[in-house]
Amino acid sequence: MNMRREHSRLFAVLVVVLTASMAAGQESQQTASAEAVILHVKPGGGDDAYPSLSAAREAIRARRGQDAWKDVPITVLVHEGTYYLDEPLVFGPEDGGTKAAPVTYAAFENARPVISGGRSITGFKPVEVNGKKLWAAEIPEVKAGTWYFRQLFVNGQRRPRTRLPKEGFYTFTGLPEMKATTPWNEGQTQALFKPGELKKWNHLSDVDVITLHFWVDSHLPIVDVDETSNLVKFGAKSVFRLTEAHDPKQFARYYVENVFEALDTPGQWYLDRKAGRLYYMPKPGETPENVTVIAPRLPQLVRIVGKPDGSAPVFDLHLKGLTFSHTEWSLPAGDGGAVQAAHNVPGAIYLSRAGRCSITDCRINQIGNYAIELTAGCEDCRIVNNALTDLGAGGVKVGHDTTRTIIDNNDIGPGGHIFHSAVGVWIGHSGDNQVTHNEIHDLYYTGVSVGWSWGYAPSKAVRNRIEYNHIYNIGQGLLSDMGGIYTLGVSPGTTLRYNRIHDIDARHYGGWGIYNDEGSTDILIENNIVYRTKHGGYHQHYGKENKIRNNIFAFAKVAQIIRTRPEEHISFFFDHNIVYYDSGTLLGSNWSNDNYKLDYNVYWRTGGAPIDFAGASFEDWKKRGHDTHSIIADPLFVDPASGDFTLKPDSPALKLGFKPIDTKGIGRRPKAE
Repeated sequence: MNMRREHSRLFAVLVVVLTASMAAGQESQQTASAEAVILHVKPGGGDDAYPSLSAAREAIRARRGQDAWKDVPITVLVHEGTYYLDEPLVFGPEDGGTKAAPVTYAAFENARPVISGGRSITGFKPVEVNGKKLWAAEIPEVKAGTWYFRQLFVNGQRRPRTRLPKEGFYTFTGLPEMKATTPWNEGQTQALFKPGELKKWNHLSDVDVITLHFWVDSHLPIVDVDETSNLVKFGAKSVFRLTEAHDPKQFARYYVENVFEALDTPGQWYLDRKAGRLYYMPKPGETPENVTVIAPRLPQLVRIVGKPDGSAPVFDLHLKGLTFSHTEWSLPAGDGGAVQAAHNVPGAIYLSRAGRCSITDCRINQIGNYAIELTAGCEDCRIVNNALTDLGAGGVKVGHDTTRTIIDNNDIGPGGHIFHSAVGVWIGHSGDNQVTHNEIHDLYYTGVSVGWSWGYAPSKAVRNRIEYNHIYNIGQGLLSDMGGIYTLGVSPGTTLRYNRIHDIDARHYGGWGIYNDEGSTDILIENNIVYRTKHGGYHQHYGKENKIRNNIFAFAKVAQIIRTRPEEHISFFFDHNIVYYDSGTLLGSNWSNDNYKLDYNVYWRTGGAPIDFAGASFEDWKKRGHDTHSIIADPLFVDPASGDFTLKPDSPALKLGFKPIDTKGIGRRPKAE
């Protein structure tokens, strides 16, 4: 590009706007004006636009290097089209702005531009394999070993790799490496299988075994299969012992992906790494001319990264109204997975040492990892009004040593398509965050996970607000030990309020609505509505002095309220709640030593069936000092079978002091400010 053309372009795309801003509510209310720079990005570029976001970024850097545009708001408007990245778009400290002069990359009016980490695959030709009519396309980069992918999107829809069994799961029959002393958290590299389930297929090293055990999924590439002894050897160690849970005789379920010989179902595909050839079995009506086939290449799309030593964060950089799609991420060689929450899977959009940055009104979909990840040094960032869907892992990771992240009014899910143990929102050693008004749904492990300290050690996960979220269809019977909301560690100031949580279904155990796991302490849980859970509406493994008040827990299948570990201190205070059920028991697990306080609650089993209080009658339970003011009575909900837990005016719960829960603000609003 010559200097004359660049000079013309800069003046063509520079729009000077006189703006005024009032600092309302601050000590000095002044009217300030600044020149606002507006740049345009269009596919192919042109005299009035740049061809890519990176080109616009470089132009901004160049002008700032000439002492221009340093203290003015800059907006880069991205026009309709798909922008394929060759590498992640990286923003450093020099690319940020200030409160008064932010830098924003936004969609042009009514446009939905797509920032893609994939590549369109063309050149399909008809072939016949295994007696089936397929398409095949040559991909030289795959053959050269520089590109490998496990996802494929056809006309915007995720297409599955070959899978065995076609439906359901296989189950291992034994673990040669396991001994009587093998602990539950020690993984294996070998397993026994039923005859015929695994074979010494062609391209065996590209076949993956995905196991489902405890609360994790292990991803194990096959090294060898012995069809005589029915022994499979893996190229990685499983995360934990390959049993469903703590019973060493109940072996894990598994399924197999990427078997070439199993390619016989329309919509499935197979990538031959050695030959560099992609095979696809088209669905009825699909032709090479009427489909767009995209395979992901990049593990991340955007990296907003300040200096590692913290001396220069990225401030006031904003992404607005853009769509981000098509990422691929694989576990490192020899790594079978994560011990919980797929926490080692990165985000497609990654922030480190970023302050006052935001992602708003964006769509992140068709990806193989988490959507958004914030890591050490991030402060006061906002993730608002986004749709995070079709996720290989989960929605948002708020990592260690971050603070004051706002995650508000987002649609998160479906997810966990590849890494099943991922969660909707994961918060590690991080405090003062807000997770509010989100729809979090259709995940295989947990909706919201807060804290990363097992036990009573100091934790930075304090004063987190998890409020007004709608969390549902979690677990789906795949894994165990999960919750709609899950907490860990000492968490003073953390509140779980006004959340609607329902349809939590675990595999072996642990489908709980609200789950205070190891060391959960000083958490306030109030005004939540929790129903249709498999193993319990509320469960505390162990913790200290949590306050559970004015909640509704209904229709758990196994037990309604669970306490696992007795300790010398008070486990929790449980008062002014309504517990309503039609199956299972009222109190599950361990209610010994009486170190808990329950009172002013309303208990009801539909049909007026007798209620057992951990083996005691209601009168004997009261004599132990519990529920002395509580009652057994129908709370008179309007339509509990349909999820309407509004109380009728003559409800006995109201007379006992229960305060009606206003549900109008729960879930996503039309649009958050």
